Amino acid sequence: MKLNQIRDNRGSRKAPKRLGRGIGSGLGKTSGRGGKGQTARSGVALNGFEGGQTPIYRRLPKRGFTNVFRLRYQELNLGKLQWAIDEKMIAATGTIDAAALVKAGVLRREFDGLRILGGGAEDLKAKVNLVVHGITEVAKAAIEKAGGTVTVVETKRERVEADKAAKKERQAKRKAKEAKKGGAKPAAPAA
Repeated sequence: MKLNQIRDNRGSRKAPKRLGRGIGSGLGKTSGRGGKGQTARSGVALNGFEGGQTPIYRRLPKRGFTNVFRLRYQELNLGKLQWAIDEKMIAATGTIDAAALVKAGVLRREFDGLRILGGGAEDLKAKVNLVVHGITEVAKAAIEKAGGTVTVVETKRERVEADKAAKKERQAKRKAKEAKKGGAKPAAPAA
């Protein structure tokens, strides 16, 4: 083999489309863009336009909504947790929570909590103590089989719901106290 015998694979290099090079090429003068108008110019994006026909985004009905209070959990498989322990990124001793995993570089960010999944459950050998916001049955069984423990803490939503319930309870107590005292508060004098 010599340098002058080396060739690319057939079809790996495609010749560029030569525009505006005469009538015979079929792409002369207007370069295949037709005459004038919006689509003859560069930078045209008629996204969703279907030639005047009702476009698909108007033909189909609206459906559902976006829940602005949705919580986003960081998910971690047991296989990745075992890998992090094997790579000495995180110690199996002590408690492991979302903050510890972020600090160790196993996760990039906490989001609204940590949820442990059972992927790679058969690989888990380390005895770990986890503090999480959610865990699957498979993952919990695997951790307990390895001799570890799992503590499931309340999520932000549960905390918010508890706060709402406590607020309603306080309001009810206050109303009962006012009713016991002698009815509603006196009205402010008219100005």
